[in-house]
Amino acid sequence: MQLKKIKNIAKKLNLNSKDIELYGDYKAKIKNCRGKNFGKLILVTAINPTTSGEGKTTISIGLADAFTMLNQKVCLALREPSLGPVFGIKGGATGGGKAKIEPSNDINLHFTGDFHAITSANNLLSAFIDNHIFQGNSLNIDPNRIIFHRCIDMNDRALREITINEEPVKNNKIHKENFTITAASEIMAILCLAQNLQDLKTRLSKIVVAFSYDNNPIYAKDLNAQEAMTILLKDAIKSNLVQTSQNTPCIIHGGPFANIAHGCNSIIATKTALSLSDYTITEAGFGADLGAEKFFDVKCRVANLNPNVVVLVATIKALKLHSIDNNTIKEGFCNLIKHVNNIKNIFNKEVIVAINKFPNDKDDELKLVESLCKKLKINCSICSPYLDGGRSCLDLAEKVIKICKKKNQPLKYAYSLNDSIENKITNIAQKIYGASEIVLSNKVKNKIKIFNQIAPNYPVVIAKTQYSLSDNPKLIGAPKNFCLTINDIELKNGAEFIVAIAGNISLMPGLPKTPNGEKMSIDNNGNISNVK
Repeated sequence: MQLKKIKNIAKKLNLNSKDIELYGDYKAKIKNCRGKNFGKLILVTAINPTTSGEGKTTISIGLADAFTMLNQKVCLALREPSLGPVFGIKGGATGGGKAKIEPSNDINLHFTGDFHAITSANNLLSAFIDNHIFQGNSLNIDPNRIIFHRCIDMNDRALREITINEEPVKNNKIHKENFTITAASEIMAILCLAQNLQDLKTRLSKIVVAFSYDNNPIYAKDLNAQEAMTILLKDAIKSNLVQTSQNTPCIIHGGPFANIAHGCNSIIATKTALSLSDYTITEAGFGADLGAEKFFDVKCRVANLNPNVVVLVATIKALKLHSIDNNTIKEGFCNLIKHVNNIKNIFNKEVIVAINKFPNDKDDELKLVESLCKKLKINCSICSPYLDGGRSCLDLAEKVIKICKKKNQPLKYAYSLNDSIENKITNIAQKIYGASEIVLSNKVKNKIKIFNQIAPNYPVVIAKTQYSLSDNPKLIGAPKNFCLTINDIELKNGAEFIVAIAGNISLMPGLPKTPNGEKMSIDNNGNISNVK
């Protein structure tokens, strides 16, 4: 199907030319949201994935296109891709085949510049910190206790730990620095959790950037940085309107990773989609132990959201991956069951399993998964959106609509905000992951004492591997009685959450031996190929 001009896609959501700012023919920023509706919310998540993912985005797109085919007013609300994975190993985040967001190359690369604005605002604050120290340090900042770090939207392991200010200039304070990837930055989290421009500015002002020599927290507002940062983000906070290859409206905005951040698109995008459509389909990154847990415990709390249904994506390949001999679906099925039980029993949400069918999947294997689901009274549907588009998701769409017509049950959480930081981590580890206990390093225990004084009632975001329910990527299936080791903990006071870093997870990914960027090409007319 041919792409439509974005102003025509906007009309499907009852938006006119005054409500959008055009970025060419096929992209726009939504500047005014005139919707008064508040539709049904559908969350798409997955079991613990393989290295190439399980196709949450293609299922989300295929499901949205199926809603369109059923003449339902629907809008997608998805995350923006990070350049790091695009040029690394995982590729972009616009789907593929017959389930794609367009213009995919633009979206996967520079898009409307949101990531660049976030990176610039982040590094402006870092520049303010170092400049303040250079100019006399009236705030008495300890350079060795700067906790706000620079970022870049690229996989670059060489920036995990560096030394800065080595130029022999008076008042230069040499100290260690480490970059995070932009998707894991606090500014990204703030943009995605802010509800408007004023909320954005307030959150930016609250960022704790460092501690003084006499142990006092230093905030971004102490450096008078919040106005300048907000100016850089004034356009980035507006959500982006694009379309699927079948002309279904899609709002893409924000892109925190779920394995090292909170993994959801912006609250502004989700609420805009909800107000403009009868059904909003959104996605939470990686497995449900990461993205969905944070969607419920963080985003839904902040935005007062209550999803009507959860679609859990699974593949034959991933189910086999979670068996000891890498070949037994029945054995690997335990991973799926654990995620289903978490969604139903802990968060009180109805769930339907979407089996994402690949060309080499055997019919008897697909039927086995269906029978296993049926035996446990788990709703299930087989889809093949990559090959067959939205038509393959019609059964899934009809089942989702049926659930959405039921009375929506109240959302429950994995922990109370009144719990201590340690108890919040313990609740997630034991209830969601299946751990027996958590292990905190002395460094973490000392930080918790400080953070409890500054931010005792914040939710917790756990950064860990996406490949296992545990913090060990080799621990497959549904492991039990393991220890979750927390090696570090970070305060994100502007985002208003605590990050607990488990296992060997890094906040700055590296490139693989053969990066995707080596396979890309551009011709003399500017046509780009091989962007996944």
